Amino acid sequence: MDGWFGDEPFRDFGPNGLLPAAGPPPVQVIRGQRSAALRAPLKMLCPSKPGVYGMLDSDGELIYLGKAKCLRTRLLSYFRARSRPPKAGRILREARAIVWEICGHEFAALLREQELIRRWRPRCNVQGQPLRRRLAFLCVGRAPAPYVFLTRQPPAAAAAFGPVNWTQRTIKAVQRINDHFRLRDCPQSQNIVFPEQRGLFSLALAPGCVRAELATCSAPCTGTLPQADYAAQVQAVLRFLGGDPDRVLPALERDMHGAAKLQQFERAGVLRDLWNDLTWLSEQLARLRHAQEAMSFVYPVTGWDGAVHWYIIHGARVLARVPAPFNSAMARHAATALDAAYTGKRLDQLLAPYEHHDGRLIVMQWFRQFPGQRKKTLTPKQALALCDRYAASKSA
Repeated sequence: MDGWFGDEPFRDFGPNGLLPAAGPPPVQVIRGQRSAALRAPLKMLCPSKPGVYGMLDSDGELIYLGKAKCLRTRLLSYFRARSRPPKAGRILREARAIVWEICGHEFAALLREQELIRRWRPRCNVQGQPLRRRLAFLCVGRAPAPYVFLTRQPPAAAAAFGPVNWTQRTIKAVQRINDHFRLRDCPQSQNIVFPEQRGLFSLALAPGCVRAELATCSAPCTGTLPQADYAAQVQAVLRFLGGDPDRVLPALERDMHGAAKLQQFERAGVLRDLWNDLTWLSEQLARLRHAQEAMSFVYPVTGWDGAVHWYIIHGARVLARVPAPFNSAMARHAATALDAAYTGKRLDQLLAPYEHHDGRLIVMQWFRQFPGQRKKTLTPKQALALCDRYAASKSA
């Protein structure tokens, strides 16, 4: 079985990353050689509660993972041949066992599902697989003449933005950025020479590629561009990627409409494509910045059993889950978790692990789907104030 557990037979889903000290949560398993043999115990034993479930084949391999707001309803839907999706039928035909784990809330089930897909990598799951979604950072770096490039692991010396999906459109957008801001994109082996490094009467060197003739590169390889001028171009790129597109996109749009009015349709088409790609990239990065900057709060969630837990979210990432405090001991535990999440955290520390991007998307989509849930959230300051109130009490 691919993942953490090698070829060992399936026993449980494994520990919950948000509650590592609690050990693996309990699971319920039913077995049967045919789908009819699975349906009867499922109907008898499966609860109408939120949770995650898995399908195991005849070899005991976990072939599919899912989540449900109501486990009983979701799993019984697999047995409705007329209304189930074709994929559900194929999975059920291979299944010889069904396993489920109860979660306190639908939000908890979403997070747990993603964790388990990353851990077990079931072959019938497409969404959420860590190797199916290629993610990358847009980086600005590589001395002596920095430029924009894509990488999965940003170098320490580079400014990083993202992560974004590594797609053909992203690759094209990176090329557009380098072209528009006239940054080089040549190999590191290309010799870069600035005028300050040459003699008084040195002749200009031949450019290393055709981009200089196309005016899409300022050609720092020719020894004619002052280093300060190139640095100014790099700073313009950093401002654009960092959330200041207003210096670039409106000017491009004006030039596009101006070229169209002059019936320079080929130039207008080039500017339109450039504007579209840079606008798209700017919107992608703006969405991430909003998540990283605005989605940092404590989300109290009341489970089906009435228990309230605090999900500590920073940069749209769920970093911890703690019981909502109602006595001094619980308050101290929650305050420790809050301090660990919000004290001294730098934005680049939240950016670096690209593997958490799917978790961010879950949080962002949850609050987009249920905007009223934002009203229930607490700022870190409000949560700490509640902890201080309970910590000062004499309750055990």
